[in-house]
Amino acid sequence: MMGELYADSLAGAATEIEYVDGTRRALEAARWLEPIEGDESVLARCAGPTLDVGSGPGRLTVALARRGVPALGIDITPHAVHLTRRAGGFALLRDVFGDVPGSGAWATVLLADGNIGIGGDPSALLRRVRELVRPGGEAVVEAEPPGTRSRVDRVRLRRGGTVGGWFGWATVSAADLVRLALDSGFGTADCWWEAGRWFAALR
Repeated sequence: MMGELYADSLAGAATEIEYVDGTRRALEAARWLEPIEGDESVLARCAGPTLDVGSGPGRLTVALARRGVPALGIDITPHAVHLTRRAGGFALLRDVFGDVPGSGAWATVLLADGNIGIGGDPSALLRRVRELVRPGGEAVVEAEPPGTRSRVDRVRLRRGGTVGGWFGWATVSAADLVRLALDSGFGTADCWWEAGRWFAALR
């Protein structure tokens, strides 16, 4: 159901993220169909084979392919994978914690658009990403601005009276990425800001 609701949002249907306290906010997934200001600073770091985790409709995966950079998107939503392939990118229906091709050989792993939140456990996710990158490789992570409270929420997707199951989603402040990087087996974390977005390269 979550995948269907996410697919509906990609198609422009009014879909919300609902929190356990009843708070709701719009899920505007269609914005990920087109380039977003600040993307270039991420794409410019990807000179070798790149894995785009939680690639959604694939704007970053496709942009890299058009630049001649080998790139693979993985996502758990069939419609998102279909959109990536239709746009000319390579994508597979995969969970990052499952079987991922090229494990240990990726030059760059992307966690853009808040995907550091996947699974609700940023440390576990980064440890998994550390397994995926090759020696000397890096993870490029998008986080929330410093001053944001890092936390884990229980959320679900809702469209009208149709709701998905509850799942954990993490919010991570850029100020906490250095600690998370070290705890997860990375040696350094270089942070930068671009177009109102915060990023870090973990090596």
